[in-house]
Amino acid sequence: MNQTPYCSDKYQYTMSKTFMDSGLDRREAIFNLLFRKAPDRNNWAVVSGTRDAVAVAMALGDRPASFFEGFLPGDHYSAFREHLSTVRFTGTIWAMEEGEIAFPGQPIMIIKAPLLQAQLLETPLLCILNHQMAVATKASRVCRSTSKPVSEFGSRRAHGPWAAEHGAKAAYIGGCANSSNVLAKTHYDVPCVGTMAHSFVLAFGPTPAFEYDAFTAYIKSHYGEPLVLLLDTYDTLKSGIHNAIKAFKDCGIDNGYRPMFGIRLDSGDLAYLSTACRNLLNQSGLTECKIMASNALDEYLIADLERQHAAIDCYGVGDAIATSKHNPCFGNIYKLVQMGDQPVLKRSEDKGKLINPGFQRTYRIFQEGECKADVSCLVGDALSRNIEEGASILLHDELDHSKQARYAAGSYSYKVLQKLMVDQGVLHGSEPSIHQKRSYYLSNLAQFNPTERRIINPHFHKVDISDELYQLKINLLHDIQRQLNSD
Repeated sequence: MNQTPYCSDKYQYTMSKTFMDSGLDRREAIFNLLFRKAPDRNNWAVVSGTRDAVAVAMALGDRPASFFEGFLPGDHYSAFREHLSTVRFTGTIWAMEEGEIAFPGQPIMIIKAPLLQAQLLETPLLCILNHQMAVATKASRVCRSTSKPVSEFGSRRAHGPWAAEHGAKAAYIGGCANSSNVLAKTHYDVPCVGTMAHSFVLAFGPTPAFEYDAFTAYIKSHYGEPLVLLLDTYDTLKSGIHNAIKAFKDCGIDNGYRPMFGIRLDSGDLAYLSTACRNLLNQSGLTECKIMASNALDEYLIADLERQHAAIDCYGVGDAIATSKHNPCFGNIYKLVQMGDQPVLKRSEDKGKLINPGFQRTYRIFQEGECKADVSCLVGDALSRNIEEGASILLHDELDHSKQARYAAGSYSYKVLQKLMVDQGVLHGSEPSIHQKRSYYLSNLAQFNPTERRIINPHFHKVDISDELYQLKINLLHDIQRQLNSD
C-alpha cells in the first residue's frame, strides 16, 4: 500500500469533514500548484515530481475506515472515516512535464476535482514538488556553472532515504550526469557511479606504504569498469598521485583502457592540485586519465575553478544539490482558484502574494527556435484563441504596460506548458523515461537566450498574463474591497 497520499496535515481532514457536512465535498473545485518566487535571485525553476504527484493522486483511497481512527477518533468522525475509505480520485490533472522550465505564477499542476479530493491532496503534492523542484533547480544551477559533467553524491547529506532517492532522480533531470544512489538506479534507471572512500585505503594499512596495495587491489577487483582512485588519504602530491600512476601502469591500465580511468581530489587547493596532478599524469604518459574533484562544491566554487582553468574533467557535488543548500525550502503553494464556475481569489496586503484566479493555461511563445515569452490565459479567452489560431498578438507586462511585445501572425509558434495527465480519474498517456525527461530539460534550456541562463544577474524572461485574466483579478479584488469598505 502507498502511504504517501496520507503524509498530510490534520487540517486537510478537519476542513474536509466540514465540506462533507456542508454538502460541498462533491462540488467541483480547481486548485493551482505554483510558486511565487524562484530561488537564488533567478526567475525560473526546473520541474520535477509531477509524475510522482500524479501517482499519489491515483493512490488516494486505499485505506479502510479503521486507518483514519488514529488521527480522527470518536463517534462524531465515524461517518467521515467511512466516507474517506471510499474516496478515489475521479478528477482531472494537467501538469508541466518533468524537465520543463517554469516561472513564478504559472500553474505547475492544475487539479480539477470534487473539493474534498482536491483538498486532501494539497500537503502530499506540495511535499513532493517542493523537495524535487528545489533539488532539480539547484542541480541546474550547478551544472550550468561548467561544461564538465557533474555527478550527484549527496545521499549521506539528504534529509532521509526517501529524499536521497527522489533527490537523485530530480538532480539527474536537472542536468547531473549520474548519481551515487543505488535506489535511484533501481527504481528510476538513473545512471549510477561510485569510486572509493578513505576507509577503503586505510583498511589496507595505516601508512602511505599501503596505499599502492589498496589501489592495485581495487583495479584488479573492478577491471573492465570505470576506475577512479581517491588520492588524498595521506598526501595528494607526495603519495597519492605517485601510487596511482604506479598502480595503473603495473595493472596494465593505459590510455586505451575503457570505459575510463581517473583520480579523485577531495581536499586542498583543487585548482593547484589538479594542475600538478595533470602534469605528472601527462609526464607518465597517462594523458587520458581523468581528474574528478569533490569537497563541498557548489556552482560558485565550480565557476571559480573554471575561471582559474583548473585541470578538472568532472565534478562530484554532494549537499549543495541534495539539500539545495542555499535555498532548502522551495516555495510552491497550492491555492483554490475556482469553485464550480466562479473564480476565487485570496486577498493579500502583499501584492507579491496575489495569485491569478480562474481556470488557466500557459503558452510559451517561440520565434526561430528561441523562447521569447510566456503568457498565462484563462481557458478559451481571446488571447488564447488568437495564439492557437496563429493570429497577431500583443503581450505586455502586467505591472508596466509600456513594456510590450507584438508577434505578427505567422511569425511564431507555441506550446502549452500544462499537459493532460489524468482525465476524470483515468491516467492519460504514457510517462517518459528518466532519460527522456533529462533530455527534455536540456532541450528546453537550449531554447532560452544565454543571458537568461547565466548564474549571476540573469536577464529575466518575459512572463505575462492575458488582459482577460488581468481584468478578472482586478474585478475580484475590487469586489472584495467594496464589500470590506461597506462593512
